[in-house]
Amino acid sequence: MRIGMLCPYSLTVPCGVQTQVLGLARALRRDGHAVRVLAPCDGPPPDAGVTPLGLSLPTAANGSVAPVAPDPSAQLRTIRAMRDEAFDVVHLHEPLAPGPTTTALLTKPAPLIGTFHMAGRSLAYELMPRVVRYLAGRLDDRVAVSEDARTMARLNLGGDYDLMFNGVEVRRYDESPTHPTDGPTILFVGRHEERKGLRVLLDAVTLLPPDVRVWIAGEGPETETLRATFAGDPRLVWLGAIDEGEKIARLRGADVFCAPSLRGESFGVVLLEGMAAGTPVVASDIPGYANAARHGRDATLFPAGDHEALAAALRDVLRNEERRSALIVSGRERAEEFSMARLAELYVKRYERLLEEAILRG
Repeated sequence: MRIGMLCPYSLTVPCGVQTQVLGLARALRRDGHAVRVLAPCDGPPPDAGVTPLGLSLPTAANGSVAPVAPDPSAQLRTIRAMRDEAFDVVHLHEPLAPGPTTTALLTKPAPLIGTFHMAGRSLAYELMPRVVRYLAGRLDDRVAVSEDARTMARLNLGGDYDLMFNGVEVRRYDESPTHPTDGPTILFVGRHEERKGLRVLLDAVTLLPPDVRVWIAGEGPETETLRATFAGDPRLVWLGAIDEGEKIARLRGADVFCAPSLRGESFGVVLLEGMAAGTPVVASDIPGYANAARHGRDATLFPAGDHEALAAALRDVLRNEERRSALIVSGRERAEEFSMARLAELYVKRYERLLEEAILRG
């Protein structure tokens, strides 16, 4: 089967949707399908199976910044690539984000399936309700990655949405090297913006013992302010932006992976990544994270925004070896339930159904 996978966000800016697109494409290829990913790229494509559509334009979205490509040149490249590839089915991730996915909805070169990732608010949904409802109506199949994402889509677009989980490439974590540490180490990975909760973690670290180290990956609008505020703490290691390989190695090397987000996470795939790496996870108890991790079994969840509760949770996991071991075992089993290989099998069934329906329609 020839599958087109469209992502509206730059693949060279690491984030959740991009990781899902690339991982799903790899899993489908391993099953013998021909998959081409079409997306903006702000540097060399991260995968040989990617067709770059041009540079992205940072755009405010859902309390963050989305690297989209709404310019005409990117849309022309999208139309040309879809025409040349002659896909059997086209899979749109975040279908109504401005750029290649909306172009695919307008031109509809093949049966279309859309996966909705976003939870929270969308300015496009609020300002252009008739336009987005029309475009959504051109989808042949609709999927949401969480109950929050489905609720948001239903309220704004109408229609029915089946729930499908986000996947994690468990095999990549088994094959990755482990980054060395020199003491109890906590890892944070994410954009340095208010909703990701990095300040909550840094406030919590002030209550932890002096031998604790914190790896802080990523960057963003709060980076300089936070570095200045906590400049006197030698335990903090600011890594800047890291690639996927280093992220996995540091996940495997850390003693705890911490995800202190305050809101705006539709599905906690980042928690599954920590579990797949065999690392205990401490995360905020927001609904998106509760989709992936069961408190007290797969991860320790604390009240979002409460740095004292976070400090207590981190101390418990770092000191209690029995607790750590139980989280690692249960977390790994949980990650297997959400494997990318299993997700690919579920999507192939949907692709095949869309093809059968298209053939029946003539």
